[in-house]
Amino acid sequence: MASKTTNPFTFLQQVRSETAKVTWPSRRETLISTVMVIAFATLAAIFFFAADQLMAYAIELILGIGA
Repeated sequence: MASKTTNPFTFLQQVRSETAKVTWPSRRETLISTVMVIAFATLAAIFFFAADQLMAYAIELILGIGA
């Protein structure tokens, strides 16, 4: 199987051409997406912390190892 090689200059031209086709998000869209990711990550952290605390409390009650 013969490998098809592209010279570096042609490769860079192709990369530049493909990059020009990309629809980049606006600053506002990026900001909104970032805020949403931070908000949902915070909500997930709070949920898992609360679930962990609840399970730890339940296990302490069941095993009778609480203070």
